[in-house]
Amino acid sequence: MELLLEISLGHLRQRLRQTLVSVGGVALGVGFYIAVAALMQGSQDDFVQELVDSMPHITIKDEFRNPTVQPAERLLGEDALVAMHGLKPRDEVRGLRDYQSIMRTVERLDGVQTVAPALVGSIILRYGAKEYGTSLIGIDPEREGQVTNLEDDLIQGSLEELDASADGLIISRSTANRLGLAYGDRLSVVTTAGLVRSMKIVGLYKGSSSPMAGAAAGPAYVEIRKAQVLLDKPNTANQVRLRLADYEAAPDYSRRIEARIAYKAEAWQEENQTILSLLVIRNAILYAIVGAILVVASFGIFNVISTVVMEKQRDIAILKAMGFSRRDVEVLFLVEGLIVGIVGALIGWGVGWGLVNLLATITFEVEGDIERFPLDHSILHYVLGSIFSILSASLAAYLPARKAAKLHPVDIIRGAA
Repeated sequence: MELLLEISLGHLRQRLRQTLVSVGGVALGVGFYIAVAALMQGSQDDFVQELVDSMPHITIKDEFRNPTVQPAERLLGEDALVAMHGLKPRDEVRGLRDYQSIMRTVERLDGVQTVAPALVGSIILRYGAKEYGTSLIGIDPEREGQVTNLEDDLIQGSLEELDASADGLIISRSTANRLGLAYGDRLSVVTTAGLVRSMKIVGLYKGSSSPMAGAAAGPAYVEIRKAQVLLDKPNTANQVRLRLADYEAAPDYSRRIEARIAYKAEAWQEENQTILSLLVIRNAILYAIVGAILVVASFGIFNVISTVVMEKQRDIAILKAMGFSRRDVEVLFLVEGLIVGIVGALIGWGVGWGLVNLLATITFEVEGDIERFPLDHSILHYVLGSIFSILSASLAAYLPARKAAKLHPVDIIRGAA
């Protein structure tokens, strides 16, 4: 094996320029993979963390996983001889029945850190001639800060002010800018029932409370008892929100909770299922692009080894005449490809490390805040980049190596003569 390695290095040194180009192609492929993977994985982790922090891990809603069977359907059954159409469903008062009892029940579960009630409805914010429709969320200020990151997102004001104020309201900075409002201003809140109430802005939070809010600028928050008055739902909550010690376990907890209380318990993964599936597709696209880069780089390896095979046919004949087997010749040229792949991967580590550190120095401004690229410094990216480069180098070297192994020394010498 030592002799095969020495011959392989000699072949690569003879065509040094082409070898360096091939090594450079592999190194750039590995380096760009490491940089892009660090950026993509970092942005994904940051996005998911922002998503998890900005919303409850589980939300118990005033609805059921399966629709309630109406009395007429239950009485008639499937085999009834009479069919009824156009039935009006029985009206039910929306809201969680005895939500405080539900809170006590789920609080006793191991792994549940905090439980908070919420009452969600729709309102119109009116300031002068400007109007903006948004969601209203009634919260318990003391508990809300432990369930979501609303308190951390506050630019001005606090949840304590919301609790202490008789007519306090917290809105997003983008909503305030849209209506021309500032911290401490008063505005009118119009409910769907037609109730109009003057309220004071006691807090502004940056962006939206959820990165998935889309075009919406984020909901408005009031103390839950004031929301019950505004929405005409006394002593009612239509959500109970949970924060877990392990947010990845949310689907298991949601199933356990539904089995106990019957109401629908929605984990954050279920609520954002479409978005999370898009992240999987994005990762697949990333690996496809990087794989294409390494495939292109492997053509350089293929070119170098194919040229060596063409130029070294007489040497191959001599090696076989000296007793080298077909397998030895095949291994000889595969080793040349592996050398290029391994050296390219090692240099690519340095290129990738440099690119990642370069990206870490870049800053940009987002809504007045200085931000940096979220990067994931994982050794896994270096390992995967190396595996890709070695596999592509092996595949690129295989066909020329196989061709070299098939050459017959008599045919080569006779052809040369």
